[in-house]
Amino acid sequence: MLLFPNCKINLGLRIVSKRPDGYHDIETVMYPVKNLCDVLEILRYDCEDIEFSVSGMRIDGAVEKNICLKAYRVVQREYPQVRGVYMHLHKAIPMGAGLGGGSSDAAYVIRELSDLFGLGIDQSQMERMASEVGSDVPFFVANRPALATGRGERLEPVDRLLAGWQLVLVKPPISVGTAEAYAGVTPYRSENLLTDILYRIPIEQWRERVVNDFEPSVFARYPVIARIKSDLYRLGAVYASMSGSGSTVFGIFDRAENVDLSCFQDMFVHHEVLE
Repeated sequence: MLLFPNCKINLGLRIVSKRPDGYHDIETVMYPVKNLCDVLEILRYDCEDIEFSVSGMRIDGAVEKNICLKAYRVVQREYPQVRGVYMHLHKAIPMGAGLGGGSSDAAYVIRELSDLFGLGIDQSQMERMASEVGSDVPFFVANRPALATGRGERLEPVDRLLAGWQLVLVKPPISVGTAEAYAGVTPYRSENLLTDILYRIPIEQWRERVVNDFEPSVFARYPVIARIKSDLYRLGAVYASMSGSGSTVFGIFDRAENVDLSCFQDMFVHHEVLE
């Protein structure tokens, strides 16, 4: 089976508190970006366990530690009959971008193994398995807009408030590590729920109200990322923000077909109409 794991953006990202287990509680709305995808092939295969290979964009770390294999092992632990699998991942979503590409790959592995082996794993069980693989992975099980709290694994579906708006993603040739990003933030708890802002005020008023807490420290260390955000506003974005812990910045436009994106030369750029 050929699969197309997509990425996501974060609409606002608040770091609420640091937990005793070393993780952070967050509050964010994750929104799927359906047309920027990796390609994942998973087949039953005549082998003892699994054969796994990769191609496309550079993937950090050893192949044998890829998140797809981690997801495979989580499923296999509960369903030992899962073996004899060929898996190939072609990366098209940049890494270190704050877009959740690896998390999406892992979620698609869990979903497809359930189908391929007739396991009948329901959504709640898939999300539980996914949370063992990574904090963002459960989001991609249902793959629909959701308010994410806790480590990011507690999900509450929300309306598709960006349907029809146009998205421009820009990633410079910089990767921001998650641990590096968290080291620069001071957790706080806001009086207003993020969803109260997103769903009660027009998108044109989000600029000063919907914030990503990672931005101040990341922008200070990587001024080029701050410039991308300023440039997107200069080009007419009604809202712009860094996604996740960066380094991708996105702009939301009423219309972006004729926007001159030449100022982002030598950067990764993606444009699509959101669902």
